[in-house]
Amino acid sequence: MTTHDDSAPVLFEERGAAGGRRIGIATLNAPRTLNGFSLQMAHLLDAQLQRWAEDDGIALVLLQGAGEKAFCAGGDLHSLYRSMLEYREAGQQDIRANAYAGEFFEVEYRLDHRIHTFPRPVLCWGHGIVMGGGIGLMSGASHRVVSERSKLAFPEISVGLFPDVGGSWLLNRVPDGAGRFLALTGAMLSPADAIHAGLADVQLPEASRADVLEALVQTAWSDSAKERSAQLDAVLASYAVTPEPGPLQRNAQAIAAACQGEVLEDMVAAISALPSDDEPWLATAQAAMAAGAPGSLRLGFELQRRAEGMSLAEVFRMEYVVALHCAAHGDFAEGIRALLIDKDRTPRWNPAELARADGEWAATFLREPDWPGGTHPLADLVDTH
Repeated sequence: MTTHDDSAPVLFEERGAAGGRRIGIATLNAPRTLNGFSLQMAHLLDAQLQRWAEDDGIALVLLQGAGEKAFCAGGDLHSLYRSMLEYREAGQQDIRANAYAGEFFEVEYRLDHRIHTFPRPVLCWGHGIVMGGGIGLMSGASHRVVSERSKLAFPEISVGLFPDVGGSWLLNRVPDGAGRFLALTGAMLSPADAIHAGLADVQLPEASRADVLEALVQTAWSDSAKERSAQLDAVLASYAVTPEPGPLQRNAQAIAAACQGEVLEDMVAAISALPSDDEPWLATAQAAMAAGAPGSLRLGFELQRRAEGMSLAEVFRMEYVVALHCAAHGDFAEGIRALLIDKDRTPRWNPAELARADGEWAATFLREPDWPGGTHPLADLVDTH
């Protein structure tokens, strides 16, 4: 089975492997937009993964991106922006009334959850830029590869959102409390730092991708999903390289000290005060935090705090509500306007100061609407591991 339309937003292919099983290959196919993740992509990929999950002949799935620059640089913000303008121009108040945003986030979150709970190995090749929605796709894969050019980040503070797609759950698991730092600064992670942060598993040379695929084809895959996972581990280990520690690791002690405590204002002040004259990476992170939406700082902080002890499915349900609020009345539209539409890079954040984006303000983004039938759209998500 192969997608014959090379212009399709996601290309699908199956390769026969030794022993009679097949490898499913899904390629995000929008290299001009750095494989920006659209609603159409989400629908196509989710439907195909459902088919592959039910096909015992599929040994594993490879998820990758077309082009040399990115696996996936994030969501399709232009379409979301148009939907937010239409919602606001219509004078809507119900966060459910933006049907496009509701569908986009629901399908995206369902897809990401499906990858997390997929019944057979999923290998994600996270080359180049992997941000926001790209991390959402990659994070649930059982085997997450970065290459020498990989750059990972949750940059939502720059567009008035928050680290969604399970970011509240993922960042809580970064060692030494550095997940808070990553949410507040949108700092870029090197391949080594991505592995250290638990967002990737292994680094392979980008030039080895074709050889890795050939090795997968030559493997006689076990009937056991657990044994297949071990077989895939062995294939990747044969090409793996050990990267040098990145800036997150080099500054781990200072970042941990800055991010301790439970007062966001103190945390922001401590991060701002970190010495960065000899560390351009840290200076860039501090500048991004200073320019970012104060509301996004608060939401990222509050959601990580609330996500402690929650299951992944519970976090997706919480983030879904907050995402709809952001699309309805938050800074999300203004952030996209400043960055991608007018490109003036002078967003007018509201609230403009962190003191006004307090915990009470953040709580309004967690208020659930009256769902039809009283049931959350993601109520049926169940974690299997």
